[in-house]
Amino acid sequence: MAAPDSTAVRTALWRALHVAADPPPHVFADELGLRLAAPGDGWRDRDDMDPATAGRYRAGMVARARFVEDLVVERAAAGAGQYVILGAGLDTFAQRRPETAARLRVFEVDQPGPQAWKRARLEELGFGVPDWLRLVPVDFETTSWWERLTAAGFDPDAPAVVASTGVSMYLTKEANAATLRRIAGFAPGSTLAMTFLLPSELLDDAERARHRATASRAKAAGTPFVSSFSPAEMLAMAREAGFRDAVHVSAAELNERYFAGRADGLRVVPGEEFLVATAGAAARGTPAASS
Repeated sequence: MAAPDSTAVRTALWRALHVAADPPPHVFADELGLRLAAPGDGWRDRDDMDPATAGRYRAGMVARARFVEDLVVERAAAGAGQYVILGAGLDTFAQRRPETAARLRVFEVDQPGPQAWKRARLEELGFGVPDWLRLVPVDFETTSWWERLTAAGFDPDAPAVVASTGVSMYLTKEANAATLRRIAGFAPGSTLAMTFLLPSELLDDAERARHRATASRAKAAGTPFVSSFSPAEMLAMAREAGFRDAVHVSAAELNERYFAGRADGLRVVPGEEFLVATAGAAARGTPAASS
């Protein structure tokens, strides 16, 4: 039973660090991921947890999580009854937001080993896995995530929200295009929120250097970045895949929604941005900011 990968653990710890190190109001409050990961007492001393140098990444993690959950709540109120998380990692929506999650069927799709580990941790912490939460193990290299998803009870004829954050950069452009085509065929009104990495040439010099350093660390960890997209390229791919509506949500927009007026300077920096695309019917827009 394999433990979650380092990226999933780091994301969970950055979410917890936002609550522990940043002043309120907190954009996203998730300390449960820290309990799942159980990194030990010295976790805040890790190099990647330094509040001064990791702030830009921490801000991006909490902003994208908040954006997705705002979208899920909005779409659920409009009638979507299913929520699919591709590459779920240590996501804790089902445990933190049971008032919303229990009205949905939530499908967490991830690698078999880490997902079995997570199931065991949920049991150990007393959460268990309720019937409306489906853990869908998929070896993405050998198995169709779509076949496993439908076998787990996903209804392709009912509207759904699909989240794919921090995944597209590890896939080829062809694999990303295939995923877009599959989700574009979901029931009308289904919505995809997917992050994508900007090409380094669209970043300023300082951000380009940080991007190269991050890419180098990812490669050294055995998870190299494979693809990046300009906003125009990503929007074109979504429309070619069959989505009726597609919009780009930039880091600047996330900052305006979630970090405006903060005195601590916490901000999302350009690099990873959102595609929000709606299948089959005109979109209702991106989610309104909420407190």
